[in-house]
Amino acid sequence: MRTEQITSAQNPKVRRLLELQEKSKARRENGLFVVEGRRELEHCLEGGYEADTVFWCPEILAELPDCGQELTIEVPAQLYNKIAYRGGTEGVIAEMKARPHSLEDLRLSENPLVVVLESVEKPGNLGAVLRSADAAGADAVIVCDPLTDLYNPNLIRSSIGGIFTVQSAAATSEETIAWLKGHGIQILTAQLQDSEWYYETPMKQGTAIVIGTEATGLTDIWREAADAHIKIPMLGKLDSLNASVSAAILLFEAVRQRNA
Repeated sequence: MRTEQITSAQNPKVRRLLELQEKSKARRENGLFVVEGRRELEHCLEGGYEADTVFWCPEILAELPDCGQELTIEVPAQLYNKIAYRGGTEGVIAEMKARPHSLEDLRLSENPLVVVLESVEKPGNLGAVLRSADAAGADAVIVCDPLTDLYNPNLIRSSIGGIFTVQSAAATSEETIAWLKGHGIQILTAQLQDSEWYYETPMKQGTAIVIGTEATGLTDIWREAADAHIKIPMLGKLDSLNASVSAAILLFEAVRQRNA
C-alpha cells in the first residue's frame, strides 16, 4: 500500500475524486464510485467491494481501518472539508471499484422476496427502498429502465449503505419479467385499477413486488405480466403514496404473512 500527502484542492487526484462524486459519466468511465463515512465504508467492504484509493484525514479520524486499498492519501482537515460530499463523515472518503449489477449475479433464497422499481427517478426514493428491503430481509431490489445511477452519492447516503447490504440489479422490464417467471416468482403490481387489497393477497410464496413512478404508475408491460394487482387503501383525497412508503408497507405485509 502506498501513502501520499496532498494539501491542494487542485491536485489531479483530488479533482478526480470530485468528478467521481458529481458525474455519473466519470463513474462509468473510471469504473469507480465514492463512499464517505466509516459506517458506509464498512458496509461496502462487507458487501465484497474493493477499495482503490482512500482519502484520510488523521485530524478527524485517529486510526484508518484496514480497507485493503492500493493507495492512501492523507489530507488536512481544511482540504477534507472541501472535498467531503456531506458533513460529519468521520474523516474518510474512499474510491471503490464498481462491479456489475446483472440479474444473473443475484443469489436467491428458497422463498425469495424481491422489490422491482420501474423507472425510479429520485436517488433518495431508491435509497429509502433499499433501507426497507434490508429491514425486511428481501433478497434483492431490481431497478428496471433505471433513470438514476446506482452509485449516485445521494443514493448511497439515503440508503445508509443499503446499496451494499441488499443485492441489486439493473435491467429492462422485459428482461426482468422473463427472469422472474423463469425463477417461478409471482409478480404483484402495485396499482389502483383492477386490484385487490394488498393484505388479502398471498405473499408466502416467492414474490416480486413491483412499483412504478408516483406520476404515471406502471407501464402496460407490467400490468399484463402480473399474476395479481394489489392496492393500498387511500382514505384521504390523494391517490398515491411515495414509492418508498408503498414498498415498505408491502414488504412488511409479506414479512407478516411469512411469520404468521
